[in-house]
Amino acid sequence: MKKGVFSMALALVFGVATATEPITEEKKEVKTDASTITWKAYKVTGSHTGTVNLKSGTLIFDGDKLTGGEFVADMTSLVSTDMSGEGKGKLEGHLKSDDFFGVEKHPTSKLVFTKVKATGKNAYEVTGDLTIKGITKPVTFDVSVYGSKATANVKIDRTKYDVKYGSGSFFENLGDKTIYDEFDLVVDLEF
Repeated sequence: MKKGVFSMALALVFGVATATEPITEEKKEVKTDASTITWKAYKVTGSHTGTVNLKSGTLIFDGDKLTGGEFVADMTSLVSTDMSGEGKGKLEGHLKSDDFFGVEKHPTSKLVFTKVKATGKNAYEVTGDLTIKGITKPVTFDVSVYGSKATANVKIDRTKYDVKYGSGSFFENLGDKTIYDEFDLVVDLEF
């Protein structure tokens, strides 16, 4: 009986000691001026590319292992990089309008990592809550981390965020005016 009580007491002491060890998480601020978010959207007759600026960002590490992150994009900075002149201005204005991202009412978009799973050396599968136009949906993508840089390729279905303009999933007879639902983001971060 005494041996059992002693064993239980030891287990309790060591269990508490282990449970109260500090977590060695380190938050690393992303250098927004050195980081880029490039978008590419597709339509029946081609595609458009552009950028949007990162307003803020943090990656969280436990030692050298990625464990979390949070980012805010400045949607008012949305620009097209494949056009010039009047066409560029029209496209950017339309993308910022309520037909697409409604940046007057929703000047930022946000991504918060909810799950990070290592898939190899410097490679992770990340699931996060992405908020666009005030609508939050989960998105899963791969992230690679090398030194003080991280990269990700994210595919987003815009219709999940009430961005339905020109979508063949919601409108009939669009023909060559159809804009595909998914667009790509290529994210290059420095921290």
